[in-house]
This record gives sequence, structure tokens and C-alpha cells, in this order.
Amino acid sequence: MTTKTVLVTGGAGFVGAHVVERLARAGVRTRALVHRGEVPGAETVRGDLARPDSLRGLCEGVGTVLHLAARIGGSEQECRAVNEAGTRALLAEAQRSGVRRIVQLGTAAVYRDGAHRGAAEGELAEDPESVTSVTRLAGERLVLEAGGTVLRPHLVYGRGDRWVVPSLVRLLARLPSWVDGGRARMSLISVDALADALAELAVRDERDERAERTGGPGRVLHAAHPEPVTGRELVETVARELGLPLPAGETDLAGAMALMGEGPEAVGLRRLVSLLSVDHWYDSGRLWGQLSASPGPPFAEAFGAYAAWYRGDRRDAH
Repeated sequence: MTTKTVLVTGGAGFVGAHVVERLARAGVRTRALVHRGEVPGAETVRGDLARPDSLRGLCEGVGTVLHLAARIGGSEQECRAVNEAGTRALLAEAQRSGVRRIVQLGTAAVYRDGAHRGAAEGELAEDPESVTSVTRLAGERLVLEAGGTVLRPHLVYGRGDRWVVPSLVRLLARLPSWVDGGRARMSLISVDALADALAELAVRDERDERAERTGGPGRVLHAAHPEPVTGRELVETVARELGLPLPAGETDLAGAMALMGEGPEAVGLRRLVSLLSVDHWYDSGRLWGQLSASPGPPFAEAFGAYAAWYRGDRRDAH
């Protein structure tokens, strides 16, 4: 285990809060970069990746940087300021302070849109469409050039999730039919399994990490449960646990897209329709093969542990 401090950017975020919690339980000295507030179990430092001057001295005494912060949505200028320029500034601070290990939370959204069926790292073209994903890919490449590790999950669910399951619930209210029978398969990972993996990568023995490297300055690792989930299984599980009606009847992808209508919300819902109706699943064997952490139980079994949180979150939203 590392005897130096672990820096977590985005330490108060969805994934970051879970990671900090684990590191604190393990007795690891942790520093959390946040915009505001305090992070329990960590030395809290306020700063902004979009303001490089606020990062000065951030990495002093740090052995590992867990770069979990990202700008999701907004203008190209806003996204680039955080996801690319902010990452570059963070890496400069890390180099200045002699940081030995950098692990970034990336995203499978950097791949070219289309059907993804069991692809391993390096097999898919990196060609994202959204401003968010284009700038996140630029940041990932900076980390890889610096010799870091990038974890790419697809869909992350669990306590604190404000996008995957909430978006699915909104979609079910607009889409009364199964899309192509719900046969499409997708990769999911619970926030707890993802946090376990990130925390272990942060403190693992450096000799183990050097032995794993096989060419190239850095490495990409897919982060998903080994068993992909079908759209039908996803919808049936969420509907059962949250008391929602199931779709009835059938439609195809084009018909489902037409039902989403127009407007800002429809753009996000059409994206979700595509994610649930086209295969998006990835080989994550390389990650789990080198960790003692477990990917946890399959989705249909694991989701029950979060159902009460999601039900409470829905009540609070209303």
C-alpha cells in the first residue's frame, strides 16, 4: 500500500465520494479537490480545473492522482477548459511534484457510434460526436501520453446516480413499447465495484503495475461487469424494484426515436434509446484479471441493494 497521499479530483462527485470513502476506511491519506464544501475522510482542497492557478501545489506529497473530475455538458469552450486544458494543467502539477501514478476515469462514449459487441481495448475506433466526449478523449490522450491508466466504463449505476436510472425512468414514461424485443446487450457496472477498482489501482504495489504494462506509454482498461445486460433485463429489473409499469407491444428503433418528439429533453432521450437498442458491451477481462476487487453480482441481483435509494431520490425530485 502507498505511504503517500492519494489525490482525488472530483472527490465530492458520484464516483469520487465512493472512492474517498474506501480510501479513508483503508487508512490511506487522501486529498480531495472540490469546488465547494468538505469531503468526509479527506483533506479538502478547493480549486477548479478550469483555473490552472488554483491547482498550484495541489500535488505536493502525492504519490497517486485519481483524476475523476470531468465537465459533462455545456459549451465547447467550457468542456475544453476542464476536460482538456484542466487535465493538462493537472498533469503539469503532477510532474512538478514527482507523482508516480495517474489513473483517470474516462468513458466508453469516446468510441465511434455503432454496435459494440465484446470489444477489447484497442479494437474500436475513437471518434466521439458530442463536445463532452470529444474533449474528454483529448484529456484521456494526455493522461495516456504521460504514462497513466484510463478506465472506461459504459453505464454506471448505484447510490448517487443522477443519469442512468433516472433517464431510464423518464424514457419509460415516453416509450410504451419494447424496442426490437429488448434484445440489445450493454455493459453496466455498479458504482461500488467501480470505486473498489479505482481504490485498488490507487494503492497497488508499483512493481505489480510495471509488470502489467505491455507497450505504449499508458493503458486503457474497460470497466464493466463481465456479464452484459439485455435491455429487457434492465427494464424489467428497474420496473420491478421501483414499481413501474412494463412496456407493452413492440416497435423498432426508428419508431422509438419518433416517439421522443423534439426539444432539448428529446435529444437526451433519443441518445438513451440508442444506448438501450444497439449493442454496447465491452470485454473487461483485462481489468478484473489484475485486481483482487470483484465486479460484484450481476445487475439483476445487484440492483436491489440500490432500489431504496432510487425510490427515495424519486420522491425528493417530486
